[in-house]
Amino acid sequence: MTPTGTASAATPVFPTTALQAIQQAYPDRHARLLHQLLGHPLLTRDALAALATRLPEASMEYNLGTLPVGLDPHDTPANGLSAAETIRSIDENRSWIVLKNIERDPAYGALLDSVLAELAPLVMPVTGPMVRREAFLFLSSPGSVTPFHMDPEHNILLQIEGRKVMNLFPAGDPVLVPPTQSETFHAGGHRNLAWDEAFRDQMDPVTLTPGDAVLVPVKAPHFVQNGDGVSISLSITWRSARSGAEADLHRFNRLLRARGWPLVRISGQPERQRLARAGYRITCKLVGET
Repeated sequence: MTPTGTASAATPVFPTTALQAIQQAYPDRHARLLHQLLGHPLLTRDALAALATRLPEASMEYNLGTLPVGLDPHDTPANGLSAAETIRSIDENRSWIVLKNIERDPAYGALLDSVLAELAPLVMPVTGPMVRREAFLFLSSPGSVTPFHMDPEHNILLQIEGRKVMNLFPAGDPVLVPPTQSETFHAGGHRNLAWDEAFRDQMDPVTLTPGDAVLVPVKAPHFVQNGDGVSISLSITWRSARSGAEADLHRFNRLLRARGWPLVRISGQPERQRLARAGYRITCKLVGET
């Protein structure tokens, strides 16, 4: 680290212990990690407020953060502020904001590329090339809750400021995420999931403070509880041949289910199910879907 605490060009983001943990867990299990991005000039509140003024409105999502764990996305309340105003007053406005696809900004794109370059030697032999490489920044007021949901990407969340608890659940559990939910999700449905208090038995609460990170598998259900200060987190994500194949096969099953036809069994390595994926492409042409 430099004297100011900013990571230098030669400083790796992930120490050796973090890379070892990723190698052992990826792609199916979550893992607690450490990172060395604290003090980076692109990750200060002022830098993020400036970024919000450069991003298109479609690249930002923000609302009140005092929410229940289970929430219908149509019931999410707005906070009445602009994105930049939300960031600058995040201490008091009881809100949650995500800046999406920040890699489209050249400086943040370079940061994402440098971080993913460290991970590529571990990831590519397992799930293939890292595609749709994206980055997101999350800012949350004290006490904010991100409701129970899942995401379609391989993801590492790096805590930059404040404290939050990532309540993580196993990926691939059909009780937590029924097959019909996955089919709807991959056809464009919302990421929020139905919550049941009985799910807490499977929950692993991962506490994140500055310098902590967590590897989150594709579609691992989770909800997030912020601590008593502002939280800033950077999410680096990518898709793979495996995640793409799984999405295709769930979309295929949606088509099959709608017609009462037998469903395809989705294995732990769906990228190897070439016949099923070819069947999906043929069926899409037959029914006129893309």
